[in-house]
Amino acid sequence: MLEDYSAEYKTKFRTPDEAVKIIKSGDWIDYTSSLGMPVLLDKALSERKDELEDVKIRGNLLPGPIEVAECDPDQQTFIYHSWHCSSYERKLCDKGLCYYIPMVFQNNAAYYEFFIKVNVAMVCVSPMDKHGFFNFSVNTGVAGPICEKADIVIVEVNENMPKVHGGYSECIHISEVDYIVEGEHKPFKDMPPIVPREIDMKIASHIIPYIVDGATLQLGIGSVPNAVGKLIAESDIKDLGMHTELCTDAYLELYRSGKLTNKRKNIDRGKGVFGCAVGSNDLYEWLDDNHGIAAYPLEYVNRPSVIAQLDNMVSINACVAVDLYGQVAAESSGNRQISGTGGQLDFLTGASASRGGKAFICMPSVYQGKDGNLHSRIKAQFNGDIITSPRSQVYFIATEYGVINLEGKSTWERAEDLISIAHPAFREDLIKSAEKRKIWRKSNRR
Repeated sequence: MLEDYSAEYKTKFRTPDEAVKIIKSGDWIDYTSSLGMPVLLDKALSERKDELEDVKIRGNLLPGPIEVAECDPDQQTFIYHSWHCSSYERKLCDKGLCYYIPMVFQNNAAYYEFFIKVNVAMVCVSPMDKHGFFNFSVNTGVAGPICEKADIVIVEVNENMPKVHGGYSECIHISEVDYIVEGEHKPFKDMPPIVPREIDMKIASHIIPYIVDGATLQLGIGSVPNAVGKLIAESDIKDLGMHTELCTDAYLELYRSGKLTNKRKNIDRGKGVFGCAVGSNDLYEWLDDNHGIAAYPLEYVNRPSVIAQLDNMVSINACVAVDLYGQVAAESSGNRQISGTGGQLDFLTGASASRGGKAFICMPSVYQGKDGNLHSRIKAQFNGDIITSPRSQVYFIATEYGVINLEGKSTWERAEDLISIAHPAFREDLIKSAEKRKIWRKSNRR
């Protein structure tokens, strides 16, 4: 006979206003990630603005609006921080209302276990099952370690959350929860997949020849990874696997085309592995109660030693710019925070160590600035940009002009290769910059 948790549920049930009364001035609060954002609790906490001071909140990839940040532009009461900026959080950064926390996702659990204080964790979960478990859903990648460290855990039951099967730490038991909050939630905003542009498809077309049958894919955020997914769906490549920090609609398209089977994976065979998910409602419907999917904490998904066990692991991520030394800026433009380090460095390391593995960083060769002019994404040398991936670990770089491999290359070889995939309008200037820095061999000038 199953244990009845209804009595315990009632003793822990609170309204959002009652639950946030536990929060004191000076506390550190965690909102976890993406759909895990506790919207009802966030609203209730914002209404305590005049009662509190110096309350610090962490989140990442939150879709917003974040009421505690919006209600307090002077930050006398609430100070918001993000591990990885969504487009909404980027706008908060631009306003000075969000502070970025440098990190790599493989260490997410360790940060909380050894270094970080969490007074209160507040997280959205799916409704409790008959065994007393609440599911972290598409927030599994980060939620478990946060809740394990927190002094107080408040779960906000969101009736719209998909239930996702997992490897471990995908659920929290009622016995580990201090308060339970319920309330009506709006359906999740449908986020249709990013439609790749012609230039994205051109970049993707250079990568496709490197992907073999049975490869396992990590596709990052952006139009180029989506373009790769689209071209694979239309190709003859088969029996692909999924092992990714972030699951997006690109994987759903691969599944629908019959390309994503997970049959040949060395580990988690038959399972598509991910940490967090952001995308359309169709994506969430696909992940819901799907035994072909396994969500894990990012300490597993992003661990290079785990990634390296997957033969023919292919990692595809985007960046903002690359300099002639091979340094990659993927999270800032100058000192403007755009996203975060995330898992790019984790997957660069892991895919490079995989038997047959390859790690690609992709970008269009140019962008249009606010001045209306075209500017090269291949720079002479960074000056103020945040370096996401060091030159010592960068592998393949792709633009619409081709793919180069920087592994084992000297400074002049890197400069030559990078200039070969730069926009033709900027190549002569880049050659002059390389000569000035003494990383260009005159015999190679053409």
